[in-house]
Amino acid sequence: MVDIVPVKIGDVVKLKKPHPCGANEWEVVKTGMDIGLKCTKCGRRVRLLRYDFDRRFRGYLYRSEPQDSGSLQGGGSAGNESREE
Repeated sequence: MVDIVPVKIGDVVKLKKPHPCGANEWEVVKTGMDIGLKCTKCGRRVRLLRYDFDRRFRGYLYRSEPQDSGSLQGGGSAGNESREE
């Protein structure tokens, strides 16, 4: 049995085999039952079933930063103030 790899959108991962373009860095663009990946060199997008992704996963190259909902509220209020002036 293969363990489920915890990935988030924006993570850059390394898989077992490189893409035909020569790169082995993939950015996660979709999560769920299948994982959407984008090659960081040529931009090609592919989808892998979750099971296949977990089997081919070899490690993280970069982890995405967690989203902070507080910064979104602060930015929105500043925009409204500038419009009123």
